Amino acid sequence: MLGISIFEFRICFLRVGKIIAITNQKGGVGKTTTAMNLSSSLALANENILVVDSDPQGNLTSGLGIKKDQMKAGLYEVYTGKATMEEAMQQTLIPNLYVVPTSMDLFIAEIELLDKTGRETRLKNFLKPLKDRFRYVFIDCPPSFGILTLNALVAAESVLVPVQCEFFAVEGLSLLIKLLWRIRGGFNETLDLEGILLTMYNRHLALSRQIAEEVRRVFKSKVYDTIIPRNVILAESPSHGKPAVLYSPNSTGAQGYITLAKEILNDHNLLF
Repeated sequence: MLGISIFEFRICFLRVGKIIAITNQKGGVGKTTTAMNLSSSLALANENILVVDSDPQGNLTSGLGIKKDQMKAGLYEVYTGKATMEEAMQQTLIPNLYVVPTSMDLFIAEIELLDKTGRETRLKNFLKPLKDRFRYVFIDCPPSFGILTLNALVAAESVLVPVQCEFFAVEGLSLLIKLLWRIRGGFNETLDLEGILLTMYNRHLALSRQIAEEVRRVFKSKVYDTIIPRNVILAESPSHGKPAVLYSPNSTGAQGYITLAKEILNDHNLLF
């Protein structure tokens, strides 16, 4: 292979990053918690990670310890041309983890983008030059389908979908999958389903077990082996400006995301 061994080729190939959108149109399913703790777990495994806060509520930004009143720039400024991704990017408490933060101003971007040419490809163009710097780029999407989510799905190569182990989970998930395939047909033909992550699992509740079994029955190998348990630490840690994997690494919630990071790395390494 042009003088490059299989091993060397694999290492070179893995340096090209992968963009993954974390989305679900339903709120409260663990999107931001997943973005925060999965990206942190991968960074602690010595992977270079970028996470983009595309939810105007900015919970990911504050949860990673970025104070909004001290932000030099955010995703809104990137969308409006006032800053580049490089200028908006900030390092977190974890050396290998970088975040493009956001503020409530991002709500305005949804309105301003409506009459812009190529509005759905803006984020894709912003992220493209950064792919070779990061193993993974995660986009934390808002809990709705609008121009911000559309930009994330056009920019992404795959989608990670957190699903809470509660009533109506399968029905809502089926609708989301249909939406993703429509995006694939009209805007991003390479978009794939990265995986479905079961969250807020309570092993003591029969309903949690039933939902988990039903999701696995319908979506089979697309469901991660790892299940994230319902854990108070996952809800508590963002108020301290830290992901759970830093705030309380031995908690069941943190351990769940550490296990998920290992599963993702192992699965992706097997592809090469």
